[in-house]
Amino acid sequence: MLYSWLLIVHLLAAIAFIGTLFFEVFIWHRAREELAWSAQFTSEQAIARRSRQVLHGVVVLLYGAGIGLAWHYRGVLGAPWASHFSAMLSLKIVLAVSIIGHYLLLAYWLTQKRLSPLRAVWIRRSILGHMVLIVILAKLMLR
Repeated sequence: MLYSWLLIVHLLAAIAFIGTLFFEVFIWHRAREELAWSAQFTSEQAIARRSRQVLHGVVVLLYGAGIGLAWHYRGVLGAPWASHFSAMLSLKIVLAVSIIGHYLLLAYWLTQKRLSPLRAVWIRRSILGHMVLIVILAKLMLR
């Protein structure tokens, strides 16, 4: 029963996380170009602030549920290439850890005041790409 709840929480958090990144990368990035510079700056700050507030909770749920789900399969993680399922799960975990690395890099750039617009776009696209790969791997695990 706990596994089913973890699965639902994990799925909903993944949808929220990917949806937010999708909005930022494919919708907001282009739409903001139609605004005056002052409006771009103000709205960019407001969206970034709200996004951080919401995504912190979403990420805690996403990774917390993911760890709970992976714990259920801890036996197969000892031999990551022993089966199709364990290989896909291991790759998902590597990608998820890589996303954490992206956020650490982002935090570093922010504290050092080195986050340029180009870097911000690159890191959002990279994280979204990682998330899409994780979703594909999750689907492949069902085979």
